[in-house]
Amino acid sequence: MSRILTIIGARPQFIKAAAVSRAFQASSELEEVIVHTGQHFDANMSDIFFEEMGIPRPSYNLEISGGSHGQMTGRMLERLESVMQEVQPSAVLVYGDTNSTLAGALAAAKLNIPIAHVEAGLRSFNRAMPEEINRVLSDQLSAVLLTPTDTATKNLEREGISGARVVQVGDVMYDAALFFGGKVAEQKEGQTSPETPEGQFVLATIHRQENTDVPERLRAIFEGLAIVARTLPVVLPLHPRTRGRLALAGLEDLLEPLTVVDPMGYLDMVAHEQSASVIATDSGGVQKEAFFYSVPCVTLRDETEWVELVEAGWNTLVPPIDAETIAREILGAVGRKGADVIPYGAGNASELIVAELAKRFAQ
Repeated sequence: MSRILTIIGARPQFIKAAAVSRAFQASSELEEVIVHTGQHFDANMSDIFFEEMGIPRPSYNLEISGGSHGQMTGRMLERLESVMQEVQPSAVLVYGDTNSTLAGALAAAKLNIPIAHVEAGLRSFNRAMPEEINRVLSDQLSAVLLTPTDTATKNLEREGISGARVVQVGDVMYDAALFFGGKVAEQKEGQTSPETPEGQFVLATIHRQENTDVPERLRAIFEGLAIVARTLPVVLPLHPRTRGRLALAGLEDLLEPLTVVDPMGYLDMVAHEQSASVIATDSGGVQKEAFFYSVPCVTLRDETEWVELVEAGWNTLVPPIDAETIAREILGAVGRKGADVIPYGAGNASELIVAELAKRFAQ
């Protein structure tokens, strides 16, 4: 069997890998070897995903986290090169736009190993975002660009990337939402689902560097959430970095009106997403999960890669500058519904990805 080396390291990648790994397990032509870089090192943000989602345990755990972007990426690059030389894969599969993604793509390119990139073609057009640099460079290096949407495919065409390298497969997050959303529904019927607040509430997630590392934006977001909490409870699974940045900026008191909880396991998060009145986030993945569960979303960023959700009315883009505006938009989204659109494929992206890899790389 041909080996495909899968590189993951952050929460969204675990979710995507759960769907694609099930398709690998059904393949008689490909063997998946998983490497966890360790980029997300908190047990609630990594280990629990493997346990809950049935992802095969990684063959390699590099335990690399912390440090600057350059330090982290450099350490990953060195270790991943050694792993690739040992495994000798037919191709390397990377997901999304993290430092793990870029390190995996660079290491493979240096060793002349073909790269397949899941979620290719996404663009915020903001080169100040580390994620934008990671995704653009990974796309340039990839032999197979697996795009989730028409918009992503067109973005690559504008950059001169087209033809057989580009395969539009749909969004693996939709695959995961269909599978695990159903699993959570079964748990609710059996009364074993995680507890979620009674009545209406806002679910908030904040972690992106452009928000956490700029005190003015951080203050605006959390003052806005505090205003919302006067009307609706705000449940906040608090990312470790966000907690640290709030402490550094002396803004910890802004957490007092909020219901602060530790980072959730994926099934617990899905249960909260399904039950929320509104989701306020700066996460790319959570924007889509809100749509999958028909919950209105307010995205606290200057731009989004998922423009189709803004156009359809499911997502409202709010630059996090003014607390009053943030609060008004979040509360105004309660009960809002967008257009009936199907932008992310048929829920079989994982099978299409593995079939494409088998066609190209199976011996």
